[in-house]
Amino acid sequence: MIGPYKLLEAIGEGGMGTVWVAQQSEPIKRKVAIKLIKAGMDSQQVLARFEAERQALALMDHPNIARVLDGGMTEQGRPYFAMEYVKGVPLTEYCDEARLSVRERLELFIPICQAVQHAHQKGIIHRDLKPANVLVCLYDGKPVPKVIDFGLAKAMHQSLTDQSLYTAHGMMLGTPLYMSPEQAESNNLDIDTPH
Repeated sequence: MIGPYKLLEAIGEGGMGTVWVAQQSEPIKRKVAIKLIKAGMDSQQVLARFEAERQALALMDHPNIARVLDGGMTEQGRPYFAMEYVKGVPLTEYCDEARLSVRERLELFIPICQAVQHAHQKGIIHRDLKPANVLVCLYDGKPVPKVIDFGLAKAMHQSLTDQSLYTAHGMMLGTPLYMSPEQAESNNLDIDTPH
């Protein structure tokens, strides 16, 4: 148990945390996703990044972005947050399995663009946007894409936490295959939202 959440099954693991499906009992009963910092990974830098992800998600309110619901610390002092449980499949997998036409794929892509624009308006850049981080769920038989995992989000124009979020020199964050050129280049130019 973590607070009102009973961990049921680990469903994903990243560089700094594990994602669990959990059952919330109070104040309402529902399934949620819990992201929990790995034991031994609670350095100042990791904690700062984790807290920034929680703050970034809390700033956003969009139907195509997984909602943050709650956050806190376990009894052992490990940070966690609870978010909307998105039961879906990665974007490319869904498109291939459903044999979508180019037009249908583009129609599915529009709300993803709107979600990214919403994040940009809040001053948040995802920095690891790729098909695995866009899950497609069926709502009343209609496919709805949801952007997940703002773990590498970068806060623009504001300080999300009191702790520094600077990346160590030479440390690459993100997935090279899906990076923008300015993110992949190792220079002094920083990435930002379109002007």
